[in-house]
Amino acid sequence: MNEQPQNAARLLPWAGVEGRPCYVAGDGDGQVSRTADRVEAMQLGMAYELLDHADDLVEDDRSTAVQLRHVAAALAHSLRDVHRVARSRGLRLGIPDAFEPGHPSGPGLVRLRP
Repeated sequence: MNEQPQNAARLLPWAGVEGRPCYVAGDGDGQVSRTADRVEAMQLGMAYELLDHADDLVEDDRSTAVQLRHVAAALAHSLRDVHRVARSRGLRLGIPDAFEPGHPSGPGLVRLRP
């Protein structure tokens, strides 16, 4: 398996000030990296549960427009989290990030100066 490039920073599963991406440098064995692993697992689990809830609402003829808008907003938020997790994991596998640098999620990989 490919490892994270040397002198690279890991994209973390949470946003920083003004929604900008957060990174951690290191070998991936530090406390911040372990916390990021737990947060990623939590975000993926919550996304899975949200999908079940959305399926239930969509299939229920009694669901209101307000309920459907609320679940759509929650799905959009969750999809952003899952997208960030997927990008971060792909980068750690050596898959190049062709993501748009100007996007609110920001670039997924930065090179640290030696």
